[in-house]
Order: sequence, then structure tokens, then C-alpha cells
Amino acid sequence: MSAISHRQKHKEELRRVILAAARDIFVRQGYESFSMRKLAEKIEYSPGSVYLHFKNKEELFECLVEDSFARLLKTLTDLRNGQEPTSPVEELKKGMRAYVEFGLRNPNDYRFAFMLRPPVKKREYKVHEAFDVLRFLVKRCVEQRCFRAVDVETTAQALWASVHGITSLLIQRPAFPWVARKELMAQVICTTVDGLAATPMANGSTRRASCKHP
Repeated sequence: MSAISHRQKHKEELRRVILAAARDIFVRQGYESFSMRKLAEKIEYSPGSVYLHFKNKEELFECLVEDSFARLLKTLTDLRNGQEPTSPVEELKKGMRAYVEFGLRNPNDYRFAFMLRPPVKKREYKVHEAFDVLRFLVKRCVEQRCFRAVDVETTAQALWASVHGITSLLIQRPAFPWVARKELMAQVICTTVDGLAATPMANGSTRRASCKHP
């Protein structure tokens, strides 16, 4: 291996070490308690080595957020790889189930993506591609008349709120006497999705009533 290749490999490895250690400190101690010096001490490098990769903790935090969303997006987009196409409703349920399972397998990733927010100035929220996947799956269900004539954006947000709720509760309240996780996940997902199903009519068509508040 050439000297340049060796240095590049070392640089990449140090970056991975920095990110892993920073994720742990942010989750355990919170955003305010985090410092670049504390991170450097944890990985046993000088603060200067850390600053070569990230200019401040804000940049480091955002990098971890983007990395967490990228992992989630890959999980969702990999669902259909090598599998036969399923009905739009089943694919939506599968995607929601994969979302919850991702959070439970990777609680620190999930915390960064959805639960840890630094006290920064208000700025426009960035909608990540993982939500676009959910929106697309809902749109397919509506277009193929599997769902009532619901608003796609409202429905996608409602379904996200549902799976985020169960995911965050299972992560944050592990001591609660939950029933079997798979049964609980299935109940939440089926209840929310099946409630959107188009209602068959006597003539064989479907009634696609709008979802309105009373």
C-alpha cells in the first residue's frame, strides 16, 4: 500500500471513530454537554485531530443526523430488492414495519434522526427522502383505489406520526410492560392502514369518501 493510500485509509478510519464516539456522547450527555475536547479525550486524540474533520460540534451533529437518515432511507429502499412486487397496501405496511424495526435495531440512529434537536435558531425544516418513500407508497394506495379519497400528504403525515409514536415509546420507555413487540407493531400498523381502506359498494365499485373532521 502506498503512503498516500495508507494516510487516506487512516483518515477515513479516524472519521468513523470520531462519528461513533460523538454519537455516543450526544445521546448519553445531550447536545449542551457535548464538547470537541470531551470527544478528543474519549478517542484519545488531540482536539486538533478532531477539528481537521469537523469545524465545530454543530457541523458534527448535522453530519450524524444526515448519516442516520441515510441509513433509514437505505433500509426502506432495500425492501423490494429481490422480492416479488406486492399489493400497494402490503408494501406500505411492510415499509412501516421496516421503519419501526430500524428504530429498535438502531436506537441511537433513530434518536439522531427524530428525537435529538440542538437549540439553534429557527430555520426551514428539511424534509428527508425517507418521508418521500412513505408519501410515494401512500400515493400508490390512493391512485390504485386501495384507499378512500384521502389527501396524500395528510395521510402520509398521519401514518408517520403513528409509527413514530410507537417507535419512540419503545425506545424511551423500555421498562413499560409492553406486550410482544411484533404483536404491538402489527396492531398499530394494521389499525391505522386498514382504517383507510376503500369501502366496497353493492355494485362492485368502491366508495372513496373524503376524510373530514366532524
